[in-house]
Amino acid sequence: MNFKDSDIKLVAEQIIQSSRGSDVDFGAEFLSENENLYPPATEEDERKLIRKLDFILVPMLFFTATMGAVDKVAQSTAAIYDYRTDNNLIGNEYSWLGSILFIGSLVGMWPMSFLLQRFPLGKVLVTASLFWSMFTFLLCACDNFAGLATLRFLMGFVECAIVPGCTLVCGRFYTKKEIATRLAFVFAFASSVINGFLSWLVGNFNDSHVAAWKYLYILVGSVSFSWGCLMWFFLPDSPLNAKFLSTQQKVYVVKRVIRDSNGGVDSNHWNWNQVKEAFCDYKAYTVFFFNISINICNGGLSTFSAIIINNLGFDAMKSSLMGIPTGVIATIATIFFTYLCNKFSNRRSLIAIISLIPPLAGSAILYGVDRSKVAPQLVGLYLLYFYFAPYVVMMSLAQANTAGNTKKSVTYSMNYLGYCVGALIGPQTFRANQAPKYTGGFIALLCSFLICMMFAGFYWLICIWENNKKDKLVTGSDGESEVNSSTEEGEEFYDLSDLKRKNFRYTT
Repeated sequence: MNFKDSDIKLVAEQIIQSSRGSDVDFGAEFLSENENLYPPATEEDERKLIRKLDFILVPMLFFTATMGAVDKVAQSTAAIYDYRTDNNLIGNEYSWLGSILFIGSLVGMWPMSFLLQRFPLGKVLVTASLFWSMFTFLLCACDNFAGLATLRFLMGFVECAIVPGCTLVCGRFYTKKEIATRLAFVFAFASSVINGFLSWLVGNFNDSHVAAWKYLYILVGSVSFSWGCLMWFFLPDSPLNAKFLSTQQKVYVVKRVIRDSNGGVDSNHWNWNQVKEAFCDYKAYTVFFFNISINICNGGLSTFSAIIINNLGFDAMKSSLMGIPTGVIATIATIFFTYLCNKFSNRRSLIAIISLIPPLAGSAILYGVDRSKVAPQLVGLYLLYFYFAPYVVMMSLAQANTAGNTKKSVTYSMNYLGYCVGALIGPQTFRANQAPKYTGGFIALLCSFLICMMFAGFYWLICIWENNKKDKLVTGSDGESEVNSSTEEGEEFYDLSDLKRKNFRYTT
């Protein structure tokens, strides 16, 4: 059931009066106090509001997420500037430095999930950003595996706030239909572009006393820390404290999210029933295993892409520049496929399957074509970066199909757990004794994309099944609704999970 604007304030007031101290979303309280002060939003008002969010909020989240990603992928280009020799790395120690960051994320995932739900969302995200920036600086002081491993672990511990934090913020400002495209821009693969440019830049520094890879981490850490300080004052937790929105615009944003997404916008209550429900949700486990498979590619490429290019015969500076197109390709592919998600809103699982075809072809090319043929090898490598599109599409599905603030936090943490496990496995498939062909790595990528297709199809079937179950619950054999109307109205303003919302339907 969708609310008319005239209904929202009355329902909100009734719920607030009867449910003080319970799981009422803060948005309901805000509407009960402010909704009657302004006329209903026109279509033009909503268009202007969405444009404002797109030009202010999305860039904030984009650069916050991107700088966290740059910190991770910088290791790949640092490796072609004597990073491995200066730190006396031997055997598979370099591969383990790629994996240990995600071990840190595995350890930090549940504490960060709790902090993101229990405390102001924007402040937790920015605090994590400031910490990972400082750890990036400190990498410059290392000269051995132990020091690098310790800092990489700590970076992973705090960086695990990026994906769930940015996704949660987006979900508080945009409707289910709008979220896919916005997440595509927030998680756009600009880290490779920025990292490639900065890596090329430090290659021009002629300083015999300071290694080029150290300059790289100094630049990345400086930019990331400066941005974090700025975001401390401007990144909102929800529409309720967004400084760039007027009170009238906040009312319109909250109303749109509640009316169109069948969910609230803000609650700091930790609901253990929703925790239990998240752990019993088949959809969450399907996305979890999908994320493991798709991020084997992520972990391998973030650690070895520059080395792979360098091994094709390019010098360090050219290898840095050749890495820039990977970010452009991943971004364009992600925007294109998420645009298709908006155009065909209930075909996202199918779109995810289709978007897996290019990286599958890329892994086949890298495995089957002789490495002496540079052009086909580069084409195969660039096609691999299409992997980011199905990842974002499935993340948008997880966001659209999860309601309840605590359940969202737990579900996103499970998704991130899959991300970390896959990214941890990825570098281990590229073994030092297989260089420069890395046959095992490319076979692993080929298999992982096929597995991803299977899980995307399985997710599609689960959502259809769940929607049919809900339809049978709300409609009797005579076709009349069996749901109490007061429950229908009230559920919009409570912090209820998707399973408890009788009007909630899953996007397929």
